This record gives sequence, C-alpha cells and structure tokens, in this order.
Amino acid sequence: MLSVLRNGPYRRLFTAQVIALAGTGLATVALSLLAYELAGARASAVLGTALAIKMIAYVTIAPVIGALADRIPRRVLMTAMDLTRAGTAAALPFVTEIWQIHLLVFLLQAASAAFTPTFQATLPEILPAERDYTRALSMSRLAYDLESLFSPVLATALLSLVSYDWLFAGTALGFLASAALILATALPRPAPVERTGGLRTRAVFGTRLFRATPRLRALLALDLAVAAAGAVVLVDTVSLVRGHLDRPAGAVPLALGAYGAGSMATALLLPRLLQRSTDRAVMLRAAFSLPVALAAGAALTATGPRPWSWPALLAVWAAIGAACSAVLTPGGRVIRRSTADADLPAAFAARFSLSHGCWLLTYPLAGWLAAGAGLPLTVLVLAVVALSAATAAAVIWPARDPYRLEHVHPDLPPGHPHLADARPATGGWRHGHHYVIDRHHHRWPGKRPGRSYRGALRSPR
Repeated sequence: MLSVLRNGPYRRLFTAQVIALAGTGLATVALSLLAYELAGARASAVLGTALAIKMIAYVTIAPVIGALADRIPRRVLMTAMDLTRAGTAAALPFVTEIWQIHLLVFLLQAASAAFTPTFQATLPEILPAERDYTRALSMSRLAYDLESLFSPVLATALLSLVSYDWLFAGTALGFLASAALILATALPRPAPVERTGGLRTRAVFGTRLFRATPRLRALLALDLAVAAAGAVVLVDTVSLVRGHLDRPAGAVPLALGAYGAGSMATALLLPRLLQRSTDRAVMLRAAFSLPVALAAGAALTATGPRPWSWPALLAVWAAIGAACSAVLTPGGRVIRRSTADADLPAAFAARFSLSHGCWLLTYPLAGWLAAGAGLPLTVLVLAVVALSAATAAAVIWPARDPYRLEHVHPDLPPGHPHLADARPATGGWRHGHHYVIDRHHHRWPGKRPGRSYRGALRSPR
C-alpha cells in the first residue's frame, strides 16, 4: 500500500494532511482546556455548542465552496484555507469570552469545510489509476485513525513541558507546514468547466447529483448508518465506561482506541479486498454488521458489569470501527465512478456536507436519549437507525450496476456532437457509455427505453 507514496505530488499532499491532522488533534485538547478555564463547570456546554457550530459550518459552507472551486486554482484555495486555519489557531490563546471561542471555531471549521472536499477532489486527478487511488483512500483513513490515537498522547507529552496555550502554537505551525507543502506541489489542471446558472444553482448541483444517482443516494444512506454507530462510540463511551462499567478514567481512551484499531486494520486490508469484490458488496456487508454490533452493545448496557464486560466492549467497539472504515473508505471510489471529472469538487463537497448532516442528527440523538432514557434504549434506537439505513442502501443501489448504460436522448438535435455514435430510436437517439449525470444526462435511465428526461436535473456546467 505504501507504494503510492512514490508519487511525488501525492506524497507531499499526504504529508500535509498528516501534519494538519496532528495540529487539529492538539487543538482539540487545547480547546477543551481553554473552555474549562473560561467556563468551569459549564465547559461541556461550551464544547457542545462548538461541536454544533462545527457541523453547521460543514453542512453550509462546503456546497458553496464546491460551487466556486472551478474559479479558484485548487492549490491557491487549499493554501489560503491552511493559512486561515493557522491564523485562527494562533488567535485562540488570546480569547477572553465564550462568544469569541464560538466565532473562532466557526472560522476554523469553515476553512476546513473548504479545504477537505477540495483536497479529496484533487486526489483522483493526481492518481488516475484506480488501484493507486484505492490505496490513497486507505492511507487517508489510516491518517485519521492514527491522529485520533496519537494526538492525545502527543498533547499529554507536550503538556508535561509547556502550558496548553502552546498547543495552539503547535496547531498553527502544523497548518503553516501543510500550506508550504501544498504550495510546493504542482497539481494537474482540472478538467475545463462550462459554467451556466448562478451561484445557487452550482451550490446545489452536488446535492442534486446525489439525488439523481442511485448509488450516490445509497452512499448517503450508508453514511447515516455509520453516523448512527459512530455517535454511540463518540458520545456515549464515557458514560458506558465510567458509569455503567465503573472503569477508571484511563479506560475511556482505551475503548476509543479499540474503535480506532478496528478501523485501521480494515483500512490496511481494503486495497486487496476491493480487488476481489465490488464496492457495493464490501460496503453493504459492513453496513449490515453495524446494527448487529450495536445490538451486542445494547445487550452489554442492559446487563450489570461482569468479568467479561470490559473485553466484550473492546471487541464490539473494534468491530464497529472496522465496519465504519469498510463503509467510509470506498466512498471516494463510488463518487469518482459516478461523477464527471469537472464535477468532482461539487460531488465531494456535497458528500462532505450531507454526511455531516447525518452526524448532526445522530450526535444529539445519542446524547439526549442517553441522558433521558438510558444507555440500553439509546444504543438500541441507533441500531434500528443503522439497520434502516443499511436496508435502504441495499434497496436503492442496484445489484447489477454496470458502468455502461444504454439510454435514449429525446432532447438533443440530430448532429449534436454527443450523438456521434448514436442510432435512431423511438423517442430520440440511443447509445451507451459510462453514464454519469451531467449537462447531457439529466436523470438516471429508467426501465422504459424511451423514458422522457423532461423536468430533470440540469447540470450547472
């Protein structure tokens, strides 16, 4: 899998990603300590609001940036966002009011909402071979998992030497280093885009692309399944470990580490697995394992602590991490297959926004239900959400899902360049090719050969 690092531009971008993620991890720890210093016992409320602000920024900003991405060179855009994040992190130690934290968190996460989809859309252009791109997706998954495991360790080591304010300085340096690496990387020229429609039309195009493409609708359902399981782990682990199992505080990061270890193991195995199986098969099997793992978790929370409860929890959390990784990692392949090259920024921005919308639903559900109805019912409810989402994905995503689709164009005139290989058919002109939604293909072909495309999705290109 490491052979993909022989590609110079990708190696620099991946290094930039790792450094930026490490800086983000330091900022997470430092922000918690800053909130406690300013708000004391209300620190959890401050952090909860900051988390909600983060999700709102992700959901609202990413589609707008996706609409503007073709107007700004990607290297310039990503460098500017890294510099914005560096400046915001450097300002955080100087805040004296809660509202200032919320404002700076919004700026920081808005920059991340612009940076991440642009970065994701750049990878398939740097690595056109599917095998290399698959390895890059697994490497990115590993980078996220390693950050969640090692950033707290790094922060703890640094806090033994300096005050938490200096963690923000480390965050800023990480983003500056990321900006320097990106600025030094020559990126391929994106595919030309023929712009039509205003900013709003282009901003919502990615969302409409998901709505019009069956496998992308299924991908969104799979993201909801992951969000349901992941919310249980990220929100309820501390209550389960400290309250229900009565384990010491040090057991909480161990439980979260089991989740990360499962995710990393799957990321390492996926490149080979995807050579032997389809994206649909791998992702659906993993999605259907999530409600099973959550049901086991519900059983653990419904019984009193037993000698086997702690190792059982670690095993369940590792299984959830493995399944989540198997669903999330191939998602980039599905988007790449379903999108024209010029529309990749809009598609990745839409996935970024919509998937975080799923988390915006499941985070409070996991928190409020646990506080009001208890852990067993909470885990069971989210297991039902995961099962419903996985079932919906299996129904929406056709089992037979070929690249090439025969279809009829009723709205293009004879002699149109796109019809060079087409033949006359009832209601228009028929041909077949790798099918994606774009300015010539406004909706997915129906079962009836001459189905009209009237009133369908219009591409902004």
